Amino acid sequence: MAALCALGTALTACATVQPPQQRPRPAPSSPAVRSSPPTLAPGPSGLTPVFRNGPRTPGDKAVALTFDADMTADQGPRAAAGERFDHPRLIAALRTLEVPATVFMTGRWAEEYPDQARSIGRDPLFEVANHSYSHYAFTAGCHGLPTVPADRMRADVERAYTAFREVGVEDPMPYFRFPGGCYDRVALRALTPTGVTAVQWDVVGGDAFATDAEAVARQVLDGVRPGSVVVLHCTRSAAPTTERAVRTIVPELRRRGYRFVKVSELIGAADGRG
Repeated sequence: MAALCALGTALTACATVQPPQQRPRPAPSSPAVRSSPPTLAPGPSGLTPVFRNGPRTPGDKAVALTFDADMTADQGPRAAAGERFDHPRLIAALRTLEVPATVFMTGRWAEEYPDQARSIGRDPLFEVANHSYSHYAFTAGCHGLPTVPADRMRADVERAYTAFREVGVEDPMPYFRFPGGCYDRVALRALTPTGVTAVQWDVVGGDAFATDAEAVARQVLDGVRPGSVVVLHCTRSAAPTTERAVRTIVPELRRRGYRFVKVSELIGAADGRG
């Protein structure tokens, strides 16, 4: 649970697929065909670039709400026993409020909830991005998570893209969020061939195991600035207050003059394509 773990909660044979930005796309035969999503240029030494927030433009108060759909590779028995790692009411609330959002999804979550993954992936209000397949950490000592060996990191990310496509998410974004938010140069180097932009955040929602929706809302509202990326969760059992918090956050930020965008729009603005 990416930001769950980032808040201190401790809580793999891999198929190969072409890197997201290298997959062939249909020729632009109609206005409905989307061009390649914006990504950042590689970082120093050609490493995977890391994005934390968009431009701090006071005259354009854009903010991206992101939701981690977390499920680790070994949590199948817990799901079978009735634990819910999804949050349909949260997604319904975002639709009702007409809030664009980016959902960082693990491949294991997509396999557990294929109908929901497909519905989110086909809804133009949302974009699906990669949160790994296994939700194991990409560095040692990351909030107690098991660790992906360096030689399996790329395969773990690519396996998630395979899972998305197998359940009907046809065009996932070339964005990746590290489980636990933990990474180092080894991890950035391992993911360079995938062509992804790593997406972090500058506002932690604090919804991990929270029981006070108003406290979560206050934490977000106190932290948001123009260009912010907010990390929240789409996991009912681990973040049960998120939907209620969102119903407070959205109207208040709109009252303050903010508009909600997907991560792709902020990245596009950062690389000059916005």
